[in-house]
Amino acid sequence: MPFELVYLLVVFGVAILGFTLLKRPMYECMLAAFVVLVILTAALGAWEFSFAGLWEFIWKAMKDSSLYVIIVFIVSAHLLSQTTVIDDFIAIILAVFGRLRGGAGFVAIIGSTYMGSLSGSGPGNVATTGVFTIPAMKRSGFPAHLAANVEAHSSTMGNMIPPAGMIATAFGILNTLYPDRYTLSQYWLLLWGIAIWFIAQRVLTLYFMCRYYKVEPMRREDIPPLGQSLKHGWKAIFLPIIVFLPFLLTSKFESFFKARLGAGSSSLNNSLLLFIPALIVVAAILLSDQKTKQKMTIPYMTKNITDGLMKVVPTAALVFFAYCVSNVLVTLGIEKAIGDWISSLNMPLIALALILPLFTAILGMLIPGSTQVKIFGGIIISIVAAAGGSPFIACGLLPCICGAMHGVTPPYCACIYTGMGIADAELKPTLKNCAIWIGLHYVLSVVVMMGWLPLVGMIG
Repeated sequence: MPFELVYLLVVFGVAILGFTLLKRPMYECMLAAFVVLVILTAALGAWEFSFAGLWEFIWKAMKDSSLYVIIVFIVSAHLLSQTTVIDDFIAIILAVFGRLRGGAGFVAIIGSTYMGSLSGSGPGNVATTGVFTIPAMKRSGFPAHLAANVEAHSSTMGNMIPPAGMIATAFGILNTLYPDRYTLSQYWLLLWGIAIWFIAQRVLTLYFMCRYYKVEPMRREDIPPLGQSLKHGWKAIFLPIIVFLPFLLTSKFESFFKARLGAGSSSLNNSLLLFIPALIVVAAILLSDQKTKQKMTIPYMTKNITDGLMKVVPTAALVFFAYCVSNVLVTLGIEKAIGDWISSLNMPLIALALILPLFTAILGMLIPGSTQVKIFGGIIISIVAAAGGSPFIACGLLPCICGAMHGVTPPYCACIYTGMGIADAELKPTLKNCAIWIGLHYVLSVVVMMGWLPLVGMIG
């Protein structure tokens, strides 16, 4: 067993001790884990301590765009709640789906899956669709922690559906191992074939969750008439169009933007995720019925921005310190050491199918999914193929077991924290419910890796 595993155990130990026994907030626990990890690794000579080196861990965390996406969207969600346009949009959703048990939740799954195919960002996906779907779910009877989980686990599809950046990385590894054996179009089709099963899993999970939490269809008298909702709030329909249209255009005309922006085209979606919150807040103010809401004066807006920032501070701090820990672990090369160790064990396919998704889920608690794919992708594909499995399926599962799990496995789980911030949910019930969703995702990953399900686009 590699010694590097001790570093992971130390981080988890500090976080669990602080959160469960000392009852400290999770962001304090992650800060403590970062400090302990830095001291421990420097003392053991894993890296030469210097303030410049320490600053590099922090600076890399500060440069991660996901951190700022979470901040701006939670603040914008608070601002949107002060306008009538969100109320109008929710009324339309409830008018259409209110007669279904958990109808607003199914809207979240469909909307987030579609958005995932455009943005390729899990936390960004929660932010862009969650500002609409989470309030609608809460209005229709969802507990706040369930609404946060439905949106978060639906939004992880952003890492599993083309054209997410992680997918191109995974295919590049496959093509290096098996030159010209598979094409990118074949790989994309397989990814959709796998995604269909994970979408179905989320739909079924939501179905049974609604029954467990007794989320009933809305009473007929509480459902707003569709005609009246559209007549009064038709302007609200433009708000999701404002959100989705930029991503749709950049996705459909990717070659156009690449030809004109060059290397900068890869940062376009991140830029949109930071720009769109301001755009939708301005649009919401302009589209709102000012007769029924407080007018958006500068003092009133300033107060609401301040209130929104106060709500986002714990979430932002937690994600930031998790990034810092991740940067230390990546510098230590922990992924390669543990990956080589698993490869040396020469396990049968069933054992690999059980261990690999669990392994990436544990790493996903702290290490970004894209980093896992880059370092572990070749190892996972190779050992699965050596054990008699399909390298094509193994590669197709990389975004599912690395990218998707990374956004929802505590203590990192940026998708969960983003959903919690919008839903104003408590941490403990949210994480307890999250564990069920993660467990089902894990089981389905095992089944797919074993080749027990028919997959659209599957070839030898």
